[in-house]
Amino acid sequence: MARNFKLTLAYDGADFYGWQVQPDRRTVQGELAEAILRVTGEAVLPQGSGRTDAGVHALGQVASFALASPIPAPNLQTALNHTLPASIRVLAVEEVSHEFHARHSAKAKTYEYRIYRGHICPPFIARYVHHHPYPLNEDALCDAAKLVTGEHDFTSFAAVDPERGKDEDEIDNVRTIFSSSWQREGEMLTYRVRGDGFLHHMVRNLVGTFLLVGKGSVAVDAIPKILGAKSRSQAGPTAPAEGLFLVGVEY
Repeated sequence: MARNFKLTLAYDGADFYGWQVQPDRRTVQGELAEAILRVTGEAVLPQGSGRTDAGVHALGQVASFALASPIPAPNLQTALNHTLPASIRVLAVEEVSHEFHARHSAKAKTYEYRIYRGHICPPFIARYVHHHPYPLNEDALCDAAKLVTGEHDFTSFAAVDPERGKDEDEIDNVRTIFSSSWQREGEMLTYRVRGDGFLHHMVRNLVGTFLLVGKGSVAVDAIPKILGAKSRSQAGPTAPAEGLFLVGVEY
């Protein structure tokens, strides 16, 4: 009988066109599937907890797949890390119940968005931050972030996802945000958000809107109105991909 595996992964998303496999493009899912094939001889498509976009990084992405191979979990981890490019690392391999699915079983996810506030961005972190040295009212950012906690329809902060049908887009944009806050440490300003799920580009669209609040272009008390409008045109621009990290997934 096939065994079900849960993998925890970290990756530098700068070299990939996102998680999901695409024809003639380098993706994390594609690289992982190829590595599994080389190690076990089995062609499987590992299912991720979610589809990170091109340029987005992960500290704790989770994938699941079934194998007939008798290879022990520790050996599988070692072999995959030997086969995968250095920009993808398997942090843990566990054999789990057949009911487990990386996406369907997820209860919560945490993302971080990192903004470098210094005048000159060090070249060694440029791939992993959004450089924004311009004036910002950071207290206003913090106040705005609190207003998206709780259960809301996040249509205003969702990009059109070509993988979803129109009817699904209309009825399934309600999400619950458990925590939403900004933290400043040195020149790094980090947005950290934890919720039961996230829509396409949702975190980056939240950050783009919060930055408008910090600039004074949008009032803090406009956030509930933007949520209520359920219109993408009411929110701010999509923040660049390189500052976003999938921190972890809870089950």
